[in-house]
Amino acid sequence: MLLFAAVWLIPLVWMVRNAFLPKEASIGAGWSWQFTLDNFSRVWEGAPFGQYMWNTLLVTTGIFAVQIFTLTLAAYAFARVAFVGRHILFMLFLVQIMVPADVLIFSNYQIINELGLLDTKIGIMLPYFASAFGVFLLRQAFKQLPNELEEAARVEGCSSLGILLRIYMPLSKPVYLSFAIVSISFHWNDFLWPLIVTNSSENRLLTVGLAMFAKSTEAGAQWTDVSAATLIVTAPMLIGFLVFQRQFISSFMHSGIKG
Repeated sequence: MLLFAAVWLIPLVWMVRNAFLPKEASIGAGWSWQFTLDNFSRVWEGAPFGQYMWNTLLVTTGIFAVQIFTLTLAAYAFARVAFVGRHILFMLFLVQIMVPADVLIFSNYQIINELGLLDTKIGIMLPYFASAFGVFLLRQAFKQLPNELEEAARVEGCSSLGILLRIYMPLSKPVYLSFAIVSISFHWNDFLWPLIVTNSSENRLLTVGLAMFAKSTEAGAQWTDVSAATLIVTAPMLIGFLVFQRQFISSFMHSGIKG
């Protein structure tokens, strides 16, 4: 495991090293202990990475907030509300998991175009407001909770919404955290759909902005600048994982899928 970890860390270490090296030292032979922050200032001034960062934060948090609302209601309906054809409808709903997201790009683009949402943040977020994976994960968690909890709450006069907010959601926190890791990391690193939908820097995300910066004629061959820009894009996810790694590991350990 340590060997595999070392192999995985080599590109990361190389990127971090080049991000803090002067240009002359990065292309020289041997190891250099020189250190500079000029690469980051040059990158920050060379492209609107501040705007890209804000766009990515807004899109990622916006998608996750809407997903929490939609998947919670859908999961509760599939897990606890009895209606005709519930299991058949749930199986049809799960078909979304089996369809690769790239297959739907053309149809999604047509819909976004007809709605007039091209080159907007809403246009980036709209196709991801519902998550079949999240509904499946949370439905399994809701089904594991004892029915006696809901029956006791109804005896006390609690409504369905109150039961959902006071019982099901608090007891399913590990599952919500597990889904948050999947959702936020995916949309933070998403590239193809934001590339297709956006055309301006006002709505461009970090991954697309990084690709544009790396391919530009001024920065294409400057490894220190490209490494600094890459570190800007990846640093929030790396820092978040290092700070909350214990909670992340605990959430996956306590969110096993049963039933």
